[in-house]
Amino acid sequence: MDAKVQDHRENRLLAALAPKTLELVWCELRSVSLNAGRTLYEPGGDIDHIYFPHGGLVSLLVVADDGQSVEIAIVGRDGAVGLQAGLGPRRSFTHAVTQIGGQFSVIRADRFAAIVQNDPALRDIIVRYIETRWAEAQQSAACNAAHDASTRLCRWLLQCSDSIGSDEVALTQEFLAQMVGVRRTTITFSAQLLQEQGYIR
Repeated sequence: MDAKVQDHRENRLLAALAPKTLELVWCELRSVSLNAGRTLYEPGGDIDHIYFPHGGLVSLLVVADDGQSVEIAIVGRDGAVGLQAGLGPRRSFTHAVTQIGGQFSVIRADRFAAIVQNDPALRDIIVRYIETRWAEAQQSAACNAAHDASTRLCRWLLQCSDSIGSDEVALTQEFLAQMVGVRRTTITFSAQLLQEQGYIR
């Protein structure tokens, strides 16, 4: 397999594609480096590109009328942002922003949709991925209602670490507080306890 194609397989979703399909997709992929804080989509905006992270992390945020935002999902090397546009033109319901910078494979949504149209197996992967994300969102909603801040912080840190493929998570306590939905002082207290117990440093 071409070395450049192999590079794109660092993303687990791309790695799941059949070699023949990956070759077709690869012809349209380009590699980009995105810094933290880069907006990929605004709510209501067209999904014109699909992003496959290799090491970075993207947060999907719902923005309220007062400007406050709540994270509903994160996407790392295990998935893609905007994948639903492979099924045809789509608009974003969320504000998608990179929280941790890194390398991404990017493809134009219309070119990806054209490939999907002639590849039932790829379409099935997209549908199953969307279903999995929906199930995760439901589980997260239940956890946010049933678990305390410390437990939610642990889940978020573990998921984030797995998504970026690293035990070093470059995020501020202020950002973590926003993601967990608590005050920064609560995150500080929870993090201190976890550090004292030897779970994080």
